[in-house]
Amino acid sequence: MHPLIKDAKNRMDKTIEALRSELAKVRTGKATTALLDGIRVDYYGSITPLNQVGNVTVLDVHTLSITPWDKSLVPIIEKAILEANIGFNPISDGTNIKIPVPPLTEERRRDFVKLVKKFGEDSKVAIRNIRRDVNEHLKREEKDKKMSEDERKIAENEVQKLTDQHIKLIDEILKHKETEIMEV
Repeated sequence: MHPLIKDAKNRMDKTIEALRSELAKVRTGKATTALLDGIRVDYYGSITPLNQVGNVTVLDVHTLSITPWDKSLVPIIEKAILEANIGFNPISDGTNIKIPVPPLTEERRRDFVKLVKKFGEDSKVAIRNIRRDVNEHLKREEKDKKMSEDERKIAENEVQKLTDQHIKLIDEILKHKETEIMEV
């Protein structure tokens, strides 16, 4: 396999992983710790991810629980969750924080599906940009006499196959996430 094609595959795989990571943060009506991944807490002057200042767990389908390692962080964590503006109202008992995850309305579900489709489209654009970039490099190599025209065409076909595989995978991931969101 040509090094440029190997690089393209790695970059496309990273694009898929980034998409999966983004989609994990989108609410589906079920509680998941990924919903709190983007929240940062001021931990003694340094901004720290929430999962590094306490234990984040799923109590049941509609409840998340946070047990901070330092009890003085409870009000700071509550404030960070409210400021994140993700639609959660944390409830504290002084040592633990419970976060009820309200069920989604039909309208909200449709908004999330639109958001998921936007993430998917952005990922497809990224995949196509990788293809274009690699094809330009292949043409440059042909021009610099590092490969023949036939070798370039074979390599471009390989890149196109990779592109098609990754776009198909994105469509499957989106379809699964959309089904998950619309499930009541």
